[in-house]
Amino acid sequence: MQAIVYDDFGAPPELRTVPDPVPSPTGVVLSVEATGVCRSDWHGWKGHDPIIDPPHVPGHEVAGTIVQVGADVSHWSVGTQVTVPFVGGCGTCAQCRAGDPQVCPNQFQPGFSAWGSFAEYVAIDYADANLVPLPDALDTVTAASLGCRFATAFRAVIDQGEVNGGDWVAVHGCGGVGLSAVMIARAVGAQVIAVDISDDALALASTVGAAKTINADAVPDVVSALREHTRGGPHVSLDALGSAETAYNSVSCLRPRGRHVQVGLLVGTDADTALPMDRVVADELDIRGTHGIQARRYPAIFDMIEAGTLTPGQLIRRTIPLREAGTALVEIDESSPAGVTVVRPSQNVPADPS
Repeated sequence: MQAIVYDDFGAPPELRTVPDPVPSPTGVVLSVEATGVCRSDWHGWKGHDPIIDPPHVPGHEVAGTIVQVGADVSHWSVGTQVTVPFVGGCGTCAQCRAGDPQVCPNQFQPGFSAWGSFAEYVAIDYADANLVPLPDALDTVTAASLGCRFATAFRAVIDQGEVNGGDWVAVHGCGGVGLSAVMIARAVGAQVIAVDISDDALALASTVGAAKTINADAVPDVVSALREHTRGGPHVSLDALGSAETAYNSVSCLRPRGRHVQVGLLVGTDADTALPMDRVVADELDIRGTHGIQARRYPAIFDMIEAGTLTPGQLIRRTIPLREAGTALVEIDESSPAGVTVVRPSQNVPADPS
């Protein structure tokens, strides 16, 4: 098959011919119909995830059709269109039995713990516990865009943030996950303020539901601006970027008994971010993390899409062929356009360049 491969962290990703995957006894192989280009893939390529062992194929937001089934798989058959959370629980540990496979200690992550979906085919383990059948009305490009960013934002806003109608919600960072959070929070009746340094990203945030936008480079103090606009601070604030500055601002801007949800990955020196713990104690602030979503929560997302309450297709700004996925990955931290980019391997699969 054709796949995007990098030989070392930071090395140029290249389109190559590699062996086709085979399913594990508990897994399946999917024909990849669409796969998102996510900032998490960029983090992996930069060496921020210790479970990756190059050479490696990135990609974890995937929708496709089952083409092979492992010997121990009982719930799935060839020909079914599916998607899958980017964190797949083993199905048997204490966390999985408690309904929390997103924190499974034995988790499977395509594009991280195994080769991913920037390819014509991808192997997915723990199929019975994690695959999600696609509704007939949902196209695979939209389904792929749900896999990490949108589904993670859904859990961050609905399950971890416990956002209610009328709440003020601040979203720091308007990449794919931040824009998804804006849309989801607005869909449940929240008043959303989006914060970013890109006017294009903020314009898109307004389109998908932000009542107010703040360019962080254009105000003296983001925290003061948020507290002023929300008459005392947001009820819920999400760091959807993952930096020392955005994490600090997200906690600092909250009103008493507010909730901060850390969505963006903090790496390098940012991983040791100092938060205003005096405010956490004095105002009884709640700090929560979020890591993916359970397969069982997808029907709630599908129901809102079917009802027209959520329109994740609005966030998709371009589809590209597989040969361009490596370039899109490298550029995601600097020149990537606002919104979501989705790779369609069948769009154009050129001959092996070697």
